[in-house]
Amino acid sequence: RQRTIYKVTESIMRFQREFLDRGIDHLRPLVLKDVAVDTGLSESTISRVVTNKYVHTPQGLYELKFFFNSSIPKSNGEAIASQSVKEQIKRLIQKEDSHNPLSDQEIVETLGRQGIHIARRTVAKYRTELGVLPSSRRRKVY
Repeated sequence: RQRTIYKVTESIMRFQREFLDRGIDHLRPLVLKDVAVDTGLSESTISRVVTNKYVHTPQGLYELKFFFNSSIPKSNGEAIASQSVKEQIKRLIQKEDSHNPLSDQEIVETLGRQGIHIARRTVAKYRTELGVLPSSRRRKVY
């Protein structure tokens, strides 16, 4: 059991080396199948191994499940991890003018200029997952 956990964790860390060295913006898209092929274990075994297991990294403490995330295609042909996009949305909202907060569409357009093309509904979904209210409810009125 310990050997399996170690093998799976080691594989995940190899795939996510850039994240470990440089932070959340460098998290790679990763699915169970990638680690299953790398380790020679089944996807269901990988899924069981990463459940309720945590790893301490230079970026902080993370559940192993955190490293598995979908990809969003970029205009340059590369892919970016959905978790990285959520982090960018969070940063955009933190830096916004509280009297004129960014709408979901404005966030879509800003990300589009960075080569990340996602739907407004996806931004709304990620914003909700981050616990951030819609722009109409974030506006500060004096």
